[in-house]
Amino acid sequence: MTFTPAEWPRKLRSQEWYGGTSRDNIYHRGWLKNQGYPHDLFDGRPVIGILNTWSELTPCNGHLRELAEKVKAGVWEAGGFPVEVPVFSASENTFRPTAMMYRNLAAMAVEEQIRAQPIDGAVLLVGCDKTTPSLMMGAASTDIPSIVVTGGPMLNGWFRGERVGSGTALWQMSEDIKAGKMSQEDFLEAEQAMSRSSGTCNTMGTASTMASMAEALGMALSGNAAIPGVDARRRVMAQMTGRRIVQMVKDDLKPSDIMTKDAFENAIRVNGAIGGSTNAVIHLLAMAGRVGVDLTLDDWDRLGRDVPTIVNLMPSGKYLMEEFFYAGGLPVVLKRLGEAGMLHREALTVSGGAIWDEVKDAVNWNEDVIRPADKALTASGGIAVLKGNLAPAGCVLKPSAATPELMQHRGRAVVFEDIDDYKAKINDDALDIDETCVMVLKNCGPKGYPGMSEVGNMGLPPKVLKKGITDMVRISDARMSGTAYGTVILHTAPEAAAGGPLAIVQTGDMIEVDVANRRIHLDLTDAEIAARLADWTPPEIPAANGGYTRLYHDAVEGADTGADFSFLKGCRGNEVPRDSH
Repeated sequence: MTFTPAEWPRKLRSQEWYGGTSRDNIYHRGWLKNQGYPHDLFDGRPVIGILNTWSELTPCNGHLRELAEKVKAGVWEAGGFPVEVPVFSASENTFRPTAMMYRNLAAMAVEEQIRAQPIDGAVLLVGCDKTTPSLMMGAASTDIPSIVVTGGPMLNGWFRGERVGSGTALWQMSEDIKAGKMSQEDFLEAEQAMSRSSGTCNTMGTASTMASMAEALGMALSGNAAIPGVDARRRVMAQMTGRRIVQMVKDDLKPSDIMTKDAFENAIRVNGAIGGSTNAVIHLLAMAGRVGVDLTLDDWDRLGRDVPTIVNLMPSGKYLMEEFFYAGGLPVVLKRLGEAGMLHREALTVSGGAIWDEVKDAVNWNEDVIRPADKALTASGGIAVLKGNLAPAGCVLKPSAATPELMQHRGRAVVFEDIDDYKAKINDDALDIDETCVMVLKNCGPKGYPGMSEVGNMGLPPKVLKKGITDMVRISDARMSGTAYGTVILHTAPEAAAGGPLAIVQTGDMIEVDVANRRIHLDLTDAEIAARLADWTPPEIPAANGGYTRLYHDAVEGADTGADFSFLKGCRGNEVPRDSH
């Protein structure tokens, strides 16, 4: 794609606040001077908002204050005027009922922070799972020059000579406790080994995936995704990002110039190659909606079907993000895709050039971490989108994290009406379930939970685990952590709480899954499904009685379109609001 920079110098939007001698200009400018800024800083140079998701209750982002200082240094060096702006930080670790419910709120807050304030360009300082998509969604809606810099992953965890992957080890060890393979004491000892430095999850979880998506979309500088949070090169990346955003403002290089259909197609293929999180599906669909790009679940299936998973990282593989960085990181993956004809090479990036120019000289330093295609973890990676009478609008599965023998399966449904029902029953040895069954969880979608929590990777019943079984087919309208694994079918749409067919599944019904043919089928006739739906009563959701939760419940769309609010899609603009003085 060819980009023509805007003329410079020109009047920027921040000058509506700070330029001139009117009473209003003096009011805005004079108050900011109380922090010691000299008058010549208001001469029309780009005002750069550093939108910082730092919070002590967002552990993944706990080091972002330090990175913000490096971004500021870069902005100053390039002749800009940096201002740090704290924004809503939805922590995966602490938010209840789920951080996902607040992604849209964070995106709205960021959008209005940008629109209502004298910001000419934005540096999106992110890390934890929902902070990356929420800030990118907000920036896409305002469409001012914006660039992403992530906090980077934690260093490898180690426990008794074995790698400990964030999240992945937690799910694994908790199952070992139930199976009697691990003691509670050992579990507590391993806890300290799971998070031994600042940064996001060190597996290819959602945070690492979304950092990769930002780079693949062209919204971050090349190489940003994998640098560990405590590595000096992460601070260099932050400073270089500060320098770059100033030129982006001068050139008027905006998200709408970069986040094109070609860019999203690149990102989908990258997600398949890295074994990325299923959460990327929802987030990219939402971002595409904000920027006005027509992206669907069918695009995810079409583009990911032939992409081999070549990054050997947990939860799909063996290694962690630190080793991915040492091997060459995402530029190597992009180069491999480009060589295989699976990359839109001319897609524009925040550098102002084509993505291929950024990666064509990348070197792979470890071919066990980033494998050749003929040694891929999964020959057909990507995200499999299944459809059928149980999921008319689709559901998703991550083949690289699933058990090959379960990719074609027919089994008896064991139904849990909601997550509390699951928790009440799963450890009971009297539960009528074995490894051939299909576990079904309802009412955990965007409306049903509300917020669509990461509970889809239901732990197996202890009596099955004790037989040495480690995986079963699981189906729900929920999400799962990007660090999780298993033959887990997610995002079933329409969801149960919205009256989708999942709502009427009963224990004892037979369900067929055929991933190769992208089919999921409930063994009932259309007439039987219609009769059950006619007798169905929507569940009461007490949490949705007021406040933002009520807004979310009433306005959220289905997972198949990104679980965004319909009234926010495709509405872009950075018009300067009227002055109140």
